[in-house]
Amino acid sequence: MCGRFAFFSPREAVQELFGVECPGELEPRYNIAPTQPVAALRAGEAATPEFAMLRWGLVPGWAKDPAIGNRLINARLETAADKPAFRTAFRRRRCAVLADGFYEWQVQPDGPKQPWFITTAGGGPFLMAGLWEHWDKGVAPMQSCTLLTTEATGDMRQVHGRMPVILPRQALEPWLTAAGSDGALEVLDSLGNIELRMQPVSRAVNSPAHEGADLIRPISGA
Repeated sequence: MCGRFAFFSPREAVQELFGVECPGELEPRYNIAPTQPVAALRAGEAATPEFAMLRWGLVPGWAKDPAIGNRLINARLETAADKPAFRTAFRRRRCAVLADGFYEWQVQPDGPKQPWFITTAGGGPFLMAGLWEHWDKGVAPMQSCTLLTTEATGDMRQVHGRMPVILPRQALEPWLTAAGSDGALEVLDSLGNIELRMQPVSRAVNSPAHEGADLIRPISGA
C-alpha cells in the first residue's frame, strides 16, 4: 500500500515536465497523509491533462457517508476494475497524482517498523496512477481520489510487498483517455519497471503532524 508521500517540486517543474498550468504556487509537502488535498492531473477539455486538487481517500458517488473515503486511500490494481467502490472511476475517471517520493515501512525483527523514502532513480516529480470521483450528497460537493498499487518490484520488495503504480511521462495521456477499463488495463500492462532509489529516514514521519524537508533526509544504521 501507499499511506504517505511527498510532493515538493515547484510549479515551474510541473508545468515544464507535464505541460499543464498550475494555478498559483504549490506548497511544498513532505508528509502528505490520507484525507488531505493532493495535486493531480486528469483529463480536461479536449482530453488534454488539467491540474486539480483532490481529497486523498476516494468517496464513491453512491456513498451515503463520505467517511468511507478514509478506508479507500489505495486500490489494488489486480481488483480495482471490478470492485464496486472503484469500477466506475476505473472505467471513466482516471488521474495521476504528483509526487517526488513515497514512504513505506519495513518490518524489523525487533523493534518498530523502519520508514523508507522511495524516489525514482532520476529524481524529480513523477506520477502515481490513480482514480477520482465526484460526490455531491453533502452540503458541499467533494472530489476525491485513490492511488493504484501493485506488487513491488526489484529492490523495493526488500522493504514492502506493495508499491504505487508509477506512470512514465509518455503514459500520462493514454492512461487518462483510454477507452474503458480494458483500454486502461492495456496501458498499464505495457509499462516497464521503474528504477527506484530508496533511503531509510527518521521515524518522525510516522506522525502526520510532522512536516519539513528533514523527513526525507537519509539516516544511517537502519
